[in-house]
Amino acid sequence: LSSRISAAEKEMGGAEKREKQYQAHQGFGDHHGGVHTYFYADEAKCDQHMETFLRCIDASSGSTEDGFSAIKLTALARPHFLVRFSEVLVKWQRFFHQMALEQGQAGRAVLDTKLEVEKLQEALANLGIASKTESQQWFTGENLGTSGTVDLLDWHSLFNSRTKLSRPLLIPNRKTGQLEPLLSRFSKEEELQMKRVLQRMDILAKRAMEKGVRLMVDAEQSYFQPAISRLTVETQRRFNRSQPIIYNTYQCYLKEAYNNVTGDMELSRREGWHFGTKLVRGAYMEQERERAAQMGYEDPINPTYEKTNEMYHRCLDYVLEEIKHSRKASVMVASHNEDTVKFTLRRMRELGIHPLDKKVCFGQLLGMCDQITFPLGQAGFPVYKYVPYGPVNEVLPYLSRRAQENRGFMQRANRERDLLWKEVKRRLLTGNLFS
Repeated sequence: LSSRISAAEKEMGGAEKREKQYQAHQGFGDHHGGVHTYFYADEAKCDQHMETFLRCIDASSGSTEDGFSAIKLTALARPHFLVRFSEVLVKWQRFFHQMALEQGQAGRAVLDTKLEVEKLQEALANLGIASKTESQQWFTGENLGTSGTVDLLDWHSLFNSRTKLSRPLLIPNRKTGQLEPLLSRFSKEEELQMKRVLQRMDILAKRAMEKGVRLMVDAEQSYFQPAISRLTVETQRRFNRSQPIIYNTYQCYLKEAYNNVTGDMELSRREGWHFGTKLVRGAYMEQERERAAQMGYEDPINPTYEKTNEMYHRCLDYVLEEIKHSRKASVMVASHNEDTVKFTLRRMRELGIHPLDKKVCFGQLLGMCDQITFPLGQAGFPVYKYVPYGPVNEVLPYLSRRAQENRGFMQRANRERDLLWKEVKRRLLTGNLFS
């Protein structure tokens, strides 16, 4: 028992440190400083960005079948709000893991961690959060606790119902030992922010559905990401009932990428909607590490490029297995890495996933890695060129992040140059230079 308590204290101390990741920080709020793509001006500016995204959807519809448009939520909501909302979501999740540790479930996989409802009710009563009678009402009418246990997805569902009540939801502050309202930081303006961003996403999703375009929500810095993923999942619940219209993006350089992918996919299974995902390696490594050092929390990024590759292939394999078994999942393999493309093709053959199924597609940046893109297209695979556009001073930082994300790209560029020169010589010798 003493070793279990020691492990729990150690884990909770680490969790407290990690929570700093999602706290607002003056240097990482609404300012440019190389941190955000968009500087928040006001709600009118967010509406202007939405109109731009609507035109992107129209353009994609007019130029290709089964097209994609990508959007950034930091263009549709105040970034500071997204950090605040992320903090709330992470605190609630940490509370679940605290309860799990006290029930002796340290070290289990996320979806294998299940709280016993009776013990949970006792703990809530002992903490002064809710009486036994009150907490019994938490688990009625929502299929919660009918099995006698609650997992993390049930816990998130509980968050939705509890926060609609007039009485504030209390959780313990580990530093002071006192109970604090989970939503104490949410103001009326922040509640309006939530409504507005969901309204904008709703408008974009409806246009995408009308135009036959799929909408990818880009991933951003980890301190925004819990809010961005939550808002995206809410939109997927509504629009992915019969086909994957909304795609969430998962950054595989994050240590928690696999847990995020498996958790959201399990939710889609339970609720019966289509899981759409874009897998990337990730592009904010320098900013993530700088912020972690400044604020004193653990670096959220995998320690090496090889570990990121392992995470990417692990997440991708999980999605491919789901495609084989349920057909209710789709993935964009957004990568310039030849080994990842070869891995995907091999696993598709092994699992019997045909290119014409259009459950797996590939994406590379316009002007990069054409030696990957063109052969895939010629072989019948759905393959897309990602086209960033805008003022030079805004697009160049985006492209520099892509170069950092694909650090081996410059070495592969030599190979691409050699291939292009080989093709030029072939055309010269055959007299077909401009064909």
